[in-house]
Amino acid sequence: MSLLFSPLHLPSPRGGLTLANRIVIAPMCQYAAQDGMASDWHLMHWGNLLNSGAGLLTLEATGVLPEGRITPGCLGLWDDHTAAALGDKLSRARRLAPDSPVCVQLAHAGRKASSALPWQGGQLIGPDQGGWTPVGPSALPQLPAEAPPQALDAAGLARVRRAFADAARRAARLGIEAVEIHAAHGYLLHQFLTPLANQRSDAYGGSLEARMRFPLEVFEATREAYDGVLGLRLSATDWVDGGWDLAQSIELARALKGLGCDFIHVSSGGASPLQKIALGPGYQLPFARAIREASGMVTTAVGLITDAAQAEAVLAAGEADLVALARAFLYQPRWGWQAAAALGGTVAANPAYWRCLPREAQAVFGKVSVGSR
Repeated sequence: MSLLFSPLHLPSPRGGLTLANRIVIAPMCQYAAQDGMASDWHLMHWGNLLNSGAGLLTLEATGVLPEGRITPGCLGLWDDHTAAALGDKLSRARRLAPDSPVCVQLAHAGRKASSALPWQGGQLIGPDQGGWTPVGPSALPQLPAEAPPQALDAAGLARVRRAFADAARRAARLGIEAVEIHAAHGYLLHQFLTPLANQRSDAYGGSLEARMRFPLEVFEATREAYDGVLGLRLSATDWVDGGWDLAQSIELARALKGLGCDFIHVSSGGASPLQKIALGPGYQLPFARAIREASGMVTTAVGLITDAAQAEAVLAAGEADLVALARAFLYQPRWGWQAAAALGGTVAANPAYWRCLPREAQAVFGKVSVGSR
């Protein structure tokens, strides 16, 4: 049997979640929300990806507070209104697809918040352009020409902790099966981890233990509020000398496991414009392998993994337990079908699609009906 199309059980206090295969759709920001509320774009986008054959769909970075959004167009889950909009679009998308689990990535952008849309430059914008004052661990901007964020005080830290926990509770009420806390790509929790953004002199800055304190507090608060599958996305390195690195990531992973973390999703970079990333196929795999071996946690690999044979090789080599793809699914929303045809796997599909495959690939489809959520 193909490893990529073998099932995997993710444990949790509630009993866990079994994935039909090891393919994860990584979170991809769509910048299509209005005041944090999911739109018809999300209905179309999620419905499409839920028919992709992947074992798990991860929704895009979803703000736990309005000021935690990356851009004014980012999705939110900070109150009843944003929860109702997300729940409506997601439940409608799920009714149009085979039954498949969903994970939401809960996020706070920190000093990278209040930015323009990527195709509008992606730079910090002010209130006159629909922006706001970002917050961060220290009053250090992401880019030298930008205004500094407001350093979080004790009340601000408490507000963020509560917001992650409250958003996880809302996700559970919406029937979302898993939560991923975003601590990667230079956003708020990563900012606390890296000395490139965190120069606090209190209990949350300085030593590795102190820099890890707030992200671990956020995780612990979320774990107490949410008994489903709970994981974390991590940047394993800043790709900058003197920044966050693999050795520190391993220490964080071990601490997370002790707090009940069910999986870790290993990415890299995003904290500094000075990063020098050695791009290439599977360039982040050594980080995933090292963290998996040191922590014993279920680990997801991501980054320039684009074809089925490559994904299968990642699992066969023991570099990760799950393989995540993002842009590849935007370009080819039926990537999971193609991988199943190449590797001899099967996927669930809407009956309306059963007649679409070439004769030699007919065995790809499991005969299941459309979802009933």
